[in-house]
Amino acid sequence: MTVHPSLQPSVEAWTQSIESISELVSSLVDGEWNRPTERVGWSVRDVVSHVIGGECEALGDPRPIHTLPRDLYHVTDETSRYHEVQVDVRRHHTGPEMTSELEYTIIRRSRHLRNERRNASDVISHPLYGKLPLGQYLQLRVADVWVHEQDLRRALGRTTTLDTPAALIARDVLLRRLPEVVAEQAKAPAKSAVVFDVGGPVEFLRTVRVDEQGNGSVDSSPSLGPLVTFTLDWETFTRVVTGRLRGRRAAEKVRVEGERALADRILAGLATPW
Repeated sequence: MTVHPSLQPSVEAWTQSIESISELVSSLVDGEWNRPTERVGWSVRDVVSHVIGGECEALGDPRPIHTLPRDLYHVTDETSRYHEVQVDVRRHHTGPEMTSELEYTIIRRSRHLRNERRNASDVISHPLYGKLPLGQYLQLRVADVWVHEQDLRRALGRTTTLDTPAALIARDVLLRRLPEVVAEQAKAPAKSAVVFDVGGPVEFLRTVRVDEQGNGSVDSSPSLGPLVTFTLDWETFTRVVTGRLRGRRAAEKVRVEGERALADRILAGLATPW
């Protein structure tokens, strides 16, 4: 148990998901580490490297001093460059090296979380996220680990785990992206609404509303006259919102009603890889 019980749901969800990753990769043969995943540009090894790197940074370890190659087509901005350092530095690690580092990182991070003495509301600073409450940061870590667990499961032909505690936390984190995409990136008009009707193991309806000033917000109340309604299943939602399904592949799996041009802009805005 952590010192502060309010953090416990996130800690338990993180533990279940990251230990599932450890179990998934514990017996992989060499070729399986190189299988491509739906995360653009990343193999199974790369996804595991990213998870390890994220937890090492949460522990306060110094970032690797490493120069990236110039031919990484999927590195397109400072955010992707930031993530890629932890990945590229491990690209030549063997399977046993990867599993050993993952297991050791899980042990260290679990101990760190058990001894956590800060409150969920205590503000921390992160190079990518800026200043945010510790509780929100832990939810981001849970969502990140869960999303990449599903990347690995799909790449390795294993059953996805779509209704775990980590999946529910990931839902809430992913929903926070929608107002920015709809209002700022897709430029939905003022006083308009866009509905996401999601079914499956995690079922919900959310409305993104744009106010008179062009600011977006999300709530669970239905809209009487949305400009666009997206109807899709939960796994498709997670793949679209994290950039795993893009372009024509996304359009084939998402039912769209309403203004097609706005819907296309929203889907394009959601295509940034997680």
